[in-house]
Amino acid sequence: MFPPTPEAGFLVGALRSSIQRQWVSLAGALLILNVSLSFRNLRPTPAVWWAGDLSLELGIGLLLLLLATRRGRQVPPRALGILSVVWAVLVFGRYADVTTPALLGREINLFWDLRFGRDVIEMFARAVPWWLVALIALGLLVLVWSLHRLLRWSLGRVAAAASDTTGERRRIAVTGIGLVLLFALERTLGYAVPVFAFAAPVTQMYVRQVRLVRDALGAASRELPPTPPMNSDLALVAGADVILMFMESYGAVTWQRPDFIERLAPLRAQLSASIGQTGRGVVSGFVEAPTYGGSSWFAHISLLSGVDIRDPNANALLMTQRRDTLVTAFGRRGFRTIALMPGLWQAWPEGAFYGFQEIYGGGRLDYRGPQFGWWDIPDQFALAKLDELELGRQPKRPLFVFFPTVSTHTPFTPTPPYQPDWVRMLSAQPFDDKIIEEVFDRQPDWTNLSPSYGDAMAYAHEVVAGYLRQHADRDLVLIVLGDHQPPALVSGEGQPWDVPVHVIAAQRDILDRLRVLGFSDGLDPSGDRIAKMHELLPILLDAFGNREPEPGRLAGHRVRRSDFSQALIRRGTTVQVRGGAPTDHDPIRTPTVKLRPRAGAN
Repeated sequence: MFPPTPEAGFLVGALRSSIQRQWVSLAGALLILNVSLSFRNLRPTPAVWWAGDLSLELGIGLLLLLLATRRGRQVPPRALGILSVVWAVLVFGRYADVTTPALLGREINLFWDLRFGRDVIEMFARAVPWWLVALIALGLLVLVWSLHRLLRWSLGRVAAAASDTTGERRRIAVTGIGLVLLFALERTLGYAVPVFAFAAPVTQMYVRQVRLVRDALGAASRELPPTPPMNSDLALVAGADVILMFMESYGAVTWQRPDFIERLAPLRAQLSASIGQTGRGVVSGFVEAPTYGGSSWFAHISLLSGVDIRDPNANALLMTQRRDTLVTAFGRRGFRTIALMPGLWQAWPEGAFYGFQEIYGGGRLDYRGPQFGWWDIPDQFALAKLDELELGRQPKRPLFVFFPTVSTHTPFTPTPPYQPDWVRMLSAQPFDDKIIEEVFDRQPDWTNLSPSYGDAMAYAHEVVAGYLRQHADRDLVLIVLGDHQPPALVSGEGQPWDVPVHVIAAQRDILDRLRVLGFSDGLDPSGDRIAKMHELLPILLDAFGNREPEPGRLAGHRVRRSDFSQALIRRGTTVQVRGGAPTDHDPIRTPTVKLRPRAGAN
């Protein structure tokens, strides 16, 4: 044999180096495609990371490429372009599937969520400095372009390998078959792979979305449950002003997480003191909201109608029907029914469904101070304006006020300062310039909104305490209720859908009834969940009065047994109701309710 020449050695080394580069590039392309469909969310942020999971779709895609390139066929550039678009759709689906639960606390529903995507973008755009919005938009464009180029290169490299008649095609075959077999063993035989784990197939998420669309489009033929009876006489709140305050994003997490408990403890002590010093009492509990992290209107309509509403189609269907609501129930009893809605800046035909006699939206409230958050108007101003508009009205009728707050709405910043001088809130300069500068100089941590949420909830507690002190002598029943938990980026993933409810009143009979129905004394709602949101409506109606005889029954005949009396019987208690016939001056005579334990009852 002839000794190797330097030129031959150089050629062998170059060939070996070229083969190694091909292997590395192929392995890199396969890794990129795998990671693009198997990454996880870096909770609780929009960022993602890879934990070594494998993708079934990659295995199936490799096998399909082998079929398309048998006998050395090449993948046409146009087909490669279409393939890259399909793969990008899968990547988008994977991102939505793992990020939505981490940020919102629920699964993605493209049929609903894409409709409100613009609103969410506008919300953050108004709360974030313009330069940061521009920077984020530019970063997203660069990211999308880079991802497209990376996927196109990776798919082209794998397609070239699949059409190769040498070892690269065999490697593609081994990889594809191996992924599919490992997935089959893991899912069908329960065989746990000790090193590798598979990500949930993205195609499953899209199949689920198709089913959701099918169910949503079929909602028009769905029959909604009947409205619960609204025949309470509301005798125990006769003459009082009743305010139903839906506190935005007020969730059970504020009573369960140590950092929130510590942040809110002084404000809750202040609120408890205000309740006691004004001669009132409070009972509390948890109810299950029909939504999580957003879509507050599902909570509103569920409580006001007594029907469990959890999707936009059921909401729209209910709006087409003539139903009794909590609003109309109060209206029949002589209450002036008002919707105080500082977040309302457009027409609201839904108000007619509920039966409100007066609607105060953002424009009618005429706030002239500095703007806060997405909705501009501080909750304290909305309550002060309500007093100005309604308390001096003559003749004075008792009020029923529906008030969904806005100052604790995502992204919880900037938080308005509390103004001890409530009259000043109605002026063009409700705060000192120095305080406003300090508020707007505080920049939130957009990767951790929990501190901002804690500050917003502290402000909400301070406003409620201040309002009670402002009206120490007013006959006022205040229901403070959360609409949903804050998004999962604050509350955490996998949390219950529970929200607190507090009823603050001077009428001891009301508080006694609510205790029997599962409420606890004080502000702390600790204990078992009382009910779902829509089931709270009959509970409140029973607490505020007694059920009238059923239609068609004569006075003195058997009447419908209320939830309240049923609860008393279950707890071994009898109830006696005393009351006289209505008079001309007192059309609704308040009954006296005496609770007398049965002999031997605990």
